[in-house]
Amino acid sequence: MEADDWLRAVEKQLNIAQCNDLEKVLYASSQLHGAAQDWWDSFQYGCPNNAPAITWQEFKDNFWSYHIPDGLMELKQEEFRSLKQGSMAMVEYHDKFAQLSCYDPNDVAEDKEKQRHFLKGLYDGLQLQLMSNTYPNFQSLVNRPIVIDDKRKEMEAKKRRLQGQAFGSNTSPRAYPQQGF
Repeated sequence: MEADDWLRAVEKQLNIAQCNDLEKVLYASSQLHGAAQDWWDSFQYGCPNNAPAITWQEFKDNFWSYHIPDGLMELKQEEFRSLKQGSMAMVEYHDKFAQLSCYDPNDVAEDKEKQRHFLKGLYDGLQLQLMSNTYPNFQSLVNRPIVIDDKRKEMEAKKRRLQGQAFGSNTSPRAYPQQGF
């Protein structure tokens, strides 16, 4: 997955620099090292000398197919589809959701589907609270469980403090008053 992260980072830089296809390929290929550089050298040797310049899309597609096996992509897609909040804080769950959703873009292409997947992964109590509402967009949906989850944690902390006070104090009356003889 490092190769995927690298490609995304390079593409972001290239978009900022507003490079054309040839510049993108030249820049990205100059950033390769080790096995990735060996792949690039081999890829170039396989291209005929009179072939047109390699496009950025060709570079990305070939880089991906070599460095990111389909089996790994399937595993990441399955990890996304089965993602559950579990003991994660809401912000952690949201970050993990965002990280994994890029491996299954078709399942979250529409806002409605993205909301459905996000809701499906929340713990049952929170899911139940949120299902009765409709949200105009994904971000509106995300904002609600963050606030609700924070309030739940606050209430649990208060409950623990109150229980701790009840156990720590000896305020129960004695059944039989002691008398001195």
